Amino acid sequence: MPETAPRGLTRLAFGGDYNPEQWPESVWQEDVRLMREAGVSMVSVGIFSWALLEPAPGTYDFGWLDRLLDLLHAHGIRVDLGTPTVVPPAWFYRAHPEALPVTADGTRLAFGSRGAICHSNTAYRTAAANITTRLAERYASHPALALWHVHNEYGVPVSACYCDSCAAHFRRWLETTYGTVDGVNEAWGTAFWGQRYADLEQIDPPRTAPTVGNPGQALDYKRFADSTMRENFVAERDILHRLSPGIPVTTNFMTALSQCDSVDYWAWGREVDLVTNDHYLITDGRRTHVNLAMAADLTRSVAGGAPWLLLEHSTSGVNWQPRNPAKAPGQMARNSLGHVARGSEGAMFFQWRQSRRGAEKFHSAMVPHGGTETRVWREVVELGAHLDSLSTIRGTRTQAGVAVLWDWHSWWAQNLQWRPSADHDPRERADAFYEALYDRHLTVDFAHPEADLSAYPLVVVPALYLMTEAAGNNVKQYVENGGSLVVSYFSGIVDEHDAVHEGAYPGPLRDVLGLTIEEFSPLLQGQSVRVAGPDGSELTGDVWTEFVVPRDAEPVWTYADGPAAGHPAVTRHRFGEGTAWYVSTRLDAYGLDALLGWAVEDAGVATRADLPRDVEVVLRTGESGTYLFAINHTASDVKVPLDTDGTELLTGERAAGRLSLPAGAVRVVRLDG
Repeated sequence: MPETAPRGLTRLAFGGDYNPEQWPESVWQEDVRLMREAGVSMVSVGIFSWALLEPAPGTYDFGWLDRLLDLLHAHGIRVDLGTPTVVPPAWFYRAHPEALPVTADGTRLAFGSRGAICHSNTAYRTAAANITTRLAERYASHPALALWHVHNEYGVPVSACYCDSCAAHFRRWLETTYGTVDGVNEAWGTAFWGQRYADLEQIDPPRTAPTVGNPGQALDYKRFADSTMRENFVAERDILHRLSPGIPVTTNFMTALSQCDSVDYWAWGREVDLVTNDHYLITDGRRTHVNLAMAADLTRSVAGGAPWLLLEHSTSGVNWQPRNPAKAPGQMARNSLGHVARGSEGAMFFQWRQSRRGAEKFHSAMVPHGGTETRVWREVVELGAHLDSLSTIRGTRTQAGVAVLWDWHSWWAQNLQWRPSADHDPRERADAFYEALYDRHLTVDFAHPEADLSAYPLVVVPALYLMTEAAGNNVKQYVENGGSLVVSYFSGIVDEHDAVHEGAYPGPLRDVLGLTIEEFSPLLQGQSVRVAGPDGSELTGDVWTEFVVPRDAEPVWTYADGPAAGHPAVTRHRFGEGTAWYVSTRLDAYGLDALLGWAVEDAGVATRADLPRDVEVVLRTGESGTYLFAINHTASDVKVPLDTDGTELLTGERAAGRLSLPAGAVRVVRLDG
C-alpha cells in the first residue's frame, strides 16, 4: 500500500505554496530564514512552473528547482512537489490549439489564465505524462521530497469541454458504461421528444440547443467530465507511484459546497493516497466559521475518517470575491485550528510571499507586502508555535456523533433545468441542516447514501433528489435496525438516470417514511405557510409544500394554511426498531432547530446545552490520547465544562472542571487518562 503521510514530516504541516520563480534568487535566502522563524515545516513548490521547467518542447531547465530543493532541505523544510499540469506553456497551445476547451455554445477559450484544458486531448495527456515522468525521474530520491502534488484544483475553473475530441471520448465512455446504444436510449429515456439514437456515433455532448435538452444526457456528461479529469490524475499518479515509490500522491480538493460543484469527491477520495483540501471563506454574509466546519467535516468524510491535510487557505482576505474583507485579529488561528480540530494534520496557506504582479497580487499571504512589521506576520509566527505544540495529535481521529447523507450526483441532477421550483436549492438545505446540527454542538460526518450507517444514532438527509434502489434499501435497513432518520422534501424522487421511480413519491423512501406524496405544490416567490403542532406551537415554511398522505406515519405538524392546508407537514414513523421523520416544506432556522430537537431526543444523541452559540467543542482521539479543541467565535469570555481534567497545550496550564476560553481564542486540552 502507498504511504499516506508526507515522508519525513514529524510535525504538523505548516507552510504554504512557495513560488520563488516570482522573485530573484537573492530573496530565497531571506525566505528560508523567515520560514525557520515562523516554524514552517513544509512548502508546496512547482505547481505553476511548467513554462520554466520546459521552456521549449523537449528542452528542460531543472537547475533552479535543484537549487531550491537543496536550499529547503538544508533548512529542514519538507517539500510538497507539484506536477505543473494545470498550466501548459504558451508554446504547447501554439502547437496544439485544439487542447483549449470549448464551451457548450461552441466558444473556444483562450490561453492566458489557468486550467484551460481539454482533458480528452491526447496531446495534452502525452505532454502531461512526459513532464511528470521527468520530474519523478529527477526528484524521486531527493531528501526534501515529502509529497507529490498532481495538477491543481481539478474542476476549477473548467471541468467540461464540448469539443469534437470530447464527443468521441464521450461515445467511448457511453459504450463502456452501457454497452450498446440501446442501453443509452433506455437510460436516457430518448423516446421522449423523439430523441432516439440508432448508433453511438450519432451522440454528441449536450451542447447549446433551442430549449432544454435531455436530462439523462446532461447528467451523464457531468459524470463523464468528472471521470475524464480523474483519468488524467490517475495517469500521473501511476507514473509517480512507479518512479517514486514510498512517496504519497495527492491533489488538492475543494470540497466546500460553496467552492466546487463539478467533482464527485467520494470517487476522488478513493484515488489519492492522502486527502488534501483547499478552503476559502465565502464572505456572503453567512457565519463563515460554520461553512469552514462543514467543509472540514466533509473533507474528513471523503477521507473515510482518516487524517487529512488542509493544503490551502488564506492568512487574511482573498481577492477574487466582489468584496474581500481582512480577517479579524485571531481569526487566522481560529480558522486554522478549526480545520485541525476536524481532522487536518496541519494548516497550509496560499501562499508564502504575497505576489507583486499577476491576478492574485491582492490575495493575502504569510509574508504580506508590508513584510514582517505587520499583524499578519506576527500571527503567522504565533500560529507556527501553536501548531508545533500540537504535534502529538498527529494520527488521531475526530469523533463525530451524527451523519448527513450527501451525493454529488444527486446535486448535479437536482440542478438541471425544469424542476418544480427554482427556489429549491439543495446546497441551501445542506447548509441549513448542517448549521442546525452545528448549533446543537454536534460534530458531523458526511456519508454516501449507500455507505454503512450503523455507527450513527441519527442520520439526516437534507437533499437527496436522486436516490438509487440500493441507497433506499440501505436507509431502510438502517432504520429497521434502530437508527433515527430525518428526511427533507424532494428526496427519493429519481433513480441514477434521472428517471422518476415507479409508483408514488418518494420512491424507495415510501416504506421507511410510512407515507406517499400525491403532488408537489411549490410556493410562489415571497409566499410562506404556517405549520401547526399538536401543542399549539407554530412553525413557518416557505418555497415548498406537498400533499402528504400518511400510511403508517404519524402526523406531528400540520399545514395550517396554504395549498396543502390540513395535510401533514412533518411526520414521524416508527419502523422496525427505529424512527423516520419527514419534513415536506422548507422550515426556517427556528423550525429546523425544533424538528432536530425532537429527532435528537428520539435518537438519544447527547448534545452540549451547556455551551453558548458559536463556541465549538470537538474531540480528536487516538493512541496518543484524547484532545478537546474549544474554539470561541464570540466576543465574550466563556467557561467550557470538562468531564475530565487535562493539560492545555497552547498555554501549558492545567484545566480542571472548567476551561477558561477567552473571546476569540482557541484552547486544546489533552485530557487525562
